[in-house]
Amino acid sequence: MTARVLVLGCGNPSRGDDALAPALLARAQQWLAKHPGLEVRVVEDFQLQVDHALDVMDADLVLFVDADAQANAPFCLRRTKPERDASYATHELSPEAVLHAARVVTGREPPPAWVLGVRGERFEIGEPLSEAAAGHLEVAWDELVELLEDPRTAAWDARAAGW
Repeated sequence: MTARVLVLGCGNPSRGDDALAPALLARAQQWLAKHPGLEVRVVEDFQLQVDHALDVMDADLVLFVDADAQANAPFCLRRTKPERDASYATHELSPEAVLHAARVVTGREPPPAWVLGVRGERFEIGEPLSEAAAGHLEVAWDELVELLEDPRTAAWDARAAGW
């Protein structure tokens, strides 16, 4: 079944603020159970891999979610496009490399995609989510709900322009 929206998040729940995406996706799963009319598929992994190219091609819109130590607080939302970057030959791909792999594997253009990078501060193994990241998570959650409630390219582009 083709999902209108794919939310593809990565992170390690036992590495401090790297737990941001898993926490958001767990909340999204609970929220989606109360909104059965929305065509949203949620996929979580420790890192993006070439296998996710097929997940991407089974959607109309894609949102990559990850913790981002470089993002302005509380988060950034940006449109992204296929690109063969340095991560293409590694075991951990960027969103751009996943989109590029999707294009290569299927011979078709991938769907429109955005990155929601939630500001993280601490990523040490065994650390809990930092207080700052927990605050960023709350603001990012509100944004994620807004995106899922209005799954249109123009709406997502307008929201991204605001960040």
